[in-house]
Amino acid sequence: MSDEKSYMHQSIAQSLQDHGLDTMFGLVGDANLFLADHFVRACGGEFVAAAHEGGSVLMAQAYGQVTGKVGIASVTQGPGLTNCFTALKEGVIARRPMVLLCGDTPVAVPFHPQNIDQREVVKATGAGFEQVKSAETASRDVATAIYRAQAERRPIVLNMPSDLMWAEVVHTKVTYPFNRAPSVVTQGTVHENAIGMIASAKRPLILAGAGAAGAKAALISLAERMEAPLATTLKGTGLFADHPYNIGYFGTLSTDKAYDVIAKADCVIVFGAWLHFFTTDRGKLLAGKRVIHINNDPADIGTFYKSDAALIADAALTAENIEFWLNEAEISPTGFAKEIKDVDVASYPKGDPNVSTKGCINFEYALDRLNETLPKDRIMLTDGGRYITEVWCRINLPDPNSFHMSDNFAAIGQGMQQAIGAAHGDRSRPVVLFMGDGGFMMGGANEFNTAVRTNCDLVVIVCNDSAYGAEHIQMKDRQMDPSITEFDWPSLAGVATSLGGQGITVSTPQELETAIEAIHARTGPLLVELKLDPNDVPRMRM
Repeated sequence: MSDEKSYMHQSIAQSLQDHGLDTMFGLVGDANLFLADHFVRACGGEFVAAAHEGGSVLMAQAYGQVTGKVGIASVTQGPGLTNCFTALKEGVIARRPMVLLCGDTPVAVPFHPQNIDQREVVKATGAGFEQVKSAETASRDVATAIYRAQAERRPIVLNMPSDLMWAEVVHTKVTYPFNRAPSVVTQGTVHENAIGMIASAKRPLILAGAGAAGAKAALISLAERMEAPLATTLKGTGLFADHPYNIGYFGTLSTDKAYDVIAKADCVIVFGAWLHFFTTDRGKLLAGKRVIHINNDPADIGTFYKSDAALIADAALTAENIEFWLNEAEISPTGFAKEIKDVDVASYPKGDPNVSTKGCINFEYALDRLNETLPKDRIMLTDGGRYITEVWCRINLPDPNSFHMSDNFAAIGQGMQQAIGAAHGDRSRPVVLFMGDGGFMMGGANEFNTAVRTNCDLVVIVCNDSAYGAEHIQMKDRQMDPSITEFDWPSLAGVATSLGGQGITVSTPQELETAIEAIHARTGPLLVELKLDPNDVPRMRM
């Protein structure tokens, strides 16, 4: 600790550096301006200026997911915070550890026009709230917020009254080391019962979610020992790509052949997943089967489905333990996976480029072609919308850590912001974002220039059916006039170009090839606008 005096805003900025955090996303205003300045000028940090406060929170969330660090954002008082409401809720549902440094109006000025009860606003989102109590406690308050973000796996908002920002203080370095619970294998009756169910299964199947991403080798070893098919949840996508036992997705995204395999299974061993109702097709896919659910976080077990055995344990160690006991008991392989070894269970029927409406491109064909030609080593994000499930089914990824969802709150218009955060988190790989036209106009257009300004390696594929597609098809299904769901947008490719990037419109297979050439030759953010028929976009697989 130095005896040199500083100001509270400087102490807060220094506290971020003390934690090894060198990137902050945000929008400056009266109550956080000098904090951001000191973070850049004196602490050597990078400040990524968003166009909208909510965008900075989403960027910080994706940055944290890519880097494994706690994402940091900063906004000003009043509307600066209220503009973050949806983004904070997204982070709560997605369980993104991040800290929002939020300036507040002076305590001594209760009738300030931007004064709100920040605690109540934050509380309504489900995020945590932490108060800077004084200049002397500021570094400790920052450390507490960062620790809570990691321990609680959610955004924490740190309230910073602006009338304390210039209070003098001697900065004290405070950090609280954080470690997740140690990896363990369960013992006792529940564990023994689970082993018994697995050993007696005739047609076992292994299902993995994102929480099992680090257990790939152990799960494949167990599957090969048991001769059990391998499947993943959406967030576990790509984990078993190219393995002969892989059947792809387990759930409403499954192919027809995968559904047949799942129907034959009598035991499902689940590693690192929630068992969301889309994964289980609201329980139908698990009916009549024994289910063993293994996860190292108690909060991830039992929310959507009650299993026959729940083990709070490490995925890799548990898989190895199961294999050990199968060997000890000399349990024979089941032969179940051999039924699919030479069959492509995971792939979907190819799209036909000749089946399309005039002025539009066949969506399935466009996705299949992009899947073949997009950079293989990439990070992919998806926004929300009707088109989204077809993207998940046709665009392959090498591993779960390369895939990020931006609509855990089922809100569209959040993908661009998170794509920018991901691009700043990993400069070595391009980021590919799929989003709809409504999502682009709602939240993507105002941040596309942020991608340009900050030189992100970003490819945006806009699936433009000139409508709010999910609502459009609902009205069509009920023989209602869908015109209120339809929009005559300007050229979205032209908007991207006017914002400093490159935009290309695609309505034919030939134009798609031109766009693919541009993707490979890109020098900055590129937007490809796929023109789609709103009456001919595949239905959501949910």
